[in-house]
Amino acid sequence: MANDQWKDKLTPEQYHVLREKGTEPAFTGKYYDNHDAGMYQCAGCGAQLFSSNTKFDSGTGWPSFDQALPGAVEFPEDSGYGMRRTEVTCAACGGHLGHVFDDGPRTTTGKRFCINSCALTFEQKKGPK
Repeated sequence: MANDQWKDKLTPEQYHVLREKGTEPAFTGKYYDNHDAGMYQCAGCGAQLFSSNTKFDSGTGWPSFDQALPGAVEFPEDSGYGMRRTEVTCAACGGHLGHVFDDGPRTTTGKRFCINSCALTFEQKKGPK
């Protein structure tokens, strides 16, 4: 999809994060404190990315997950701002989602996928919780 098409489809904040590799301010996104059961998807293309079963409270102010769905994300190196980090992008559309760090729960994967809320949509699980 061309940049003009992304600008028409996404909000300015979503475009900044997904297409320009921006970051939303901590504790401002609508999903950082979401505890509902369901599936998180890419706000750009709708691809399923994370299950709510893998979400945890990292205290960082962004939605945090200990793993992504198999094959849903890619991990390019990010050397911007004088740092060496591992970026997390949507495997389907290449949208920037956030970064992954090795300071997640040791009882699971040890990973913390630190993801921008505005890069996500959420489909709540139907039926009883």
